[in-house]
Amino acid sequence: MTSPRSSAIWSRLRALERRTRPVTPEVAEALARRWAELPEHVRNPAQLMGRKLTGCEGTHGVFPACDFACKPCYHSADANKVRVDGRHTVEQIDQQMAFLRRTRGPGVHAQLIGGEATLLDPEDHAEALEVMRRHERFPMSFSHGDFDYEYLRRLAVRPDGRRRFDALAFAIHIDSTMHGRTGAPHPESEAELNVFRRRTVEMFDRLRREHGVRHHLAHNMTVTPANLGQIAGVVRDCRAMGYRVFSFQPAAHVGNDRRWDADYRAVTDDAVWAEVERGVGRDLPYRAMQMGDLRCNRATWGLWVDGRYTPVFEDDHAADAEARDALYRALPGNFLFASRAVMVTRLARIVAANRRDIPTAASWVARTVRRGGGPRAFTRGVHPTTYVMHSFIDAAEVGPAWAALQRGQRLDDPRLRAAQERLEACAYAMGHPETGEIVPACVQHSVLDPDENAELAVMLPRRRRGVSAREKQPAPAAR
Repeated sequence: MTSPRSSAIWSRLRALERRTRPVTPEVAEALARRWAELPEHVRNPAQLMGRKLTGCEGTHGVFPACDFACKPCYHSADANKVRVDGRHTVEQIDQQMAFLRRTRGPGVHAQLIGGEATLLDPEDHAEALEVMRRHERFPMSFSHGDFDYEYLRRLAVRPDGRRRFDALAFAIHIDSTMHGRTGAPHPESEAELNVFRRRTVEMFDRLRREHGVRHHLAHNMTVTPANLGQIAGVVRDCRAMGYRVFSFQPAAHVGNDRRWDADYRAVTDDAVWAEVERGVGRDLPYRAMQMGDLRCNRATWGLWVDGRYTPVFEDDHAADAEARDALYRALPGNFLFASRAVMVTRLARIVAANRRDIPTAASWVARTVRRGGGPRAFTRGVHPTTYVMHSFIDAAEVGPAWAALQRGQRLDDPRLRAAQERLEACAYAMGHPETGEIVPACVQHSVLDPDENAELAVMLPRRRRGVSAREKQPAPAAR
């Protein structure tokens, strides 16, 4: 007969065994469910969703307000009629993240988005991030970067001097389509904004020096015909500043019609990607690893090594494809929110269970080192950098395409059929616990945001007009 003490020990051992599996049963179930949801045209060996992750998530209806006046603007016309309210923000995020945690599993990247994140009081902003982490989301705050070091310090450090977070992730959106930045309210070129791009990184570097808070920074940029030819310069000038991701979004007709110019559609995905490649100095493979539909997302993961960019995997390279397949097979899911002890144990179990893939991994390492210029080049510094392009769908196509999908109807119009296919393969979505739906971001912005924001304007009416760009004080440079 087993004693109560023995039963308790065995119970703890079984729990430890489940927790240190290469992929936990919960994550395996979420990945399988996500793979089953994908349309056939994106179920290919390169697809990350359903293999490594379930997608990315964002918040909605939380603080639809901004103190800039950009062209184009993805906010609906009612967005800036809503008061930024910390309690409302935290309550909504708690509900949305709890729902996504139940349906998409743990360890997902989620974006604190819907307006300018730094309009939130630092305490409310911090609480929102803590709530997201509590639901095992890795949060990234979206901001125009026009805040000062004191705001960042108050966000990251408690009043008693203890840090709240070991690391912060921010997506910093800086480009010449934006109007209202302190010191450059109406920029005429991308080059004149480099000082602000650098200043933002310097604030986070200072936070790391003074309080030990690490950072992961992404740089976002909207692309129109006016700044298309300046992309390569941004890539060259900013690659060593400290950003880990450079993301480019060709302008889409979404949001406030009054901030849209007819020629924005002249920018094509291929033209944007070609400019990014020109800045990097080589072609950027984006088919070896895919996120959803390539008409929506192109991404190249790689390393800057001694002035040379080396992608993790090249397109149409048999040995790289074999290494990618081994990676997907051996490392499903991710290690977010796993303790160091659990992570080390998982890695040991992965190596033991996938011994046959060790030669493939060793070959990939040798190949990557050779492509990067050899071992000596790696000793001179390595900077991981990802280049991404996200292409949103015009609202005029999203509305009818989504309505037909809701009815179970396939449309014959080629543009609307393409929109339906892209929506079904969406890699970036918002959760609606009140309806039990996970909605593609394009649907959220094009179809749902206008009604949500109109309701919020009644529920949270703005008390007074937001501070204008002219009333702002210059943000102090980091020291």
